[in-house]
Amino acid sequence: MIRKTLLLALFTSFLEIANGQVIISLLLGDNLNTGKIEFGLDGGVNLSSQTGTTGGKNLTTFNLGFYFDIKLRDSSWMIHTGVIVKSRMGVGNLPVYSLADSNLDNSFAGGEVDRKLDYFNVPVMIKYKFKNNFFVETGPQFGLFYNAHDEFTNEVQGNDLSYKVETKKHYHVLDAGWTTGIGYRLSRGNGINLGVRYYLGFVDVAADDSGSAVKNRSLYFAVGIPIGVKKARERTAKKEAEQNSANP
Repeated sequence: MIRKTLLLALFTSFLEIANGQVIISLLLGDNLNTGKIEFGLDGGVNLSSQTGTTGGKNLTTFNLGFYFDIKLRDSSWMIHTGVIVKSRMGVGNLPVYSLADSNLDNSFAGGEVDRKLDYFNVPVMIKYKFKNNFFVETGPQFGLFYNAHDEFTNEVQGNDLSYKVETKKHYHVLDAGWTTGIGYRLSRGNGINLGVRYYLGFVDVAADDSGSAVKNRSLYFAVGIPIGVKKARERTAKKEAEQNSANP
């Protein structure tokens, strides 16, 4: 009991810290960006699904986080990492199931269920940028699960009804898989990154291992906005000028 309480407290604290990271990132972006490391915000739309479910369609949600592009010796090669702080997996438009309450069952008969699982996702990918500013990236992605619920919705006599069922206990804490993507860098390679990524989960995230394997899938339409790149380049240029003047 004490161990579960400590784990819950740890996850809650981590969630509060992570939610503040986006704001802190905006404030400190100029300092986080250097000549070798590019820092920025990463977000967009993802269409997620799961194996092992009957029926359903892609669940459309938004994601938001921050990224680091760490340049290697050859500047065309980078390590792309960061944390997708707001990252939801799951599946939408599932058929309703019994809630063990006749009033609720009657109210949501003919409705639908959206299954939503919340993660902190950390990609660690190798990224290569071509001279025409297109880039490709691939590598593992690791997820830390922290919350889940099934959301029942229905329309009855013109009124929208909704009901949430907490399902956190039904899932494992960790997820892992592989992400591959392609994108383009605007403004002659100095601006916003536009990309498409696909995540293929390898882990059965369902705590009940007796049924079909439940593995996450997600298609990301991502936008990466570098923070403080211009100032970082100005600092680098100034440092080089000072070194050149000191060593004529």
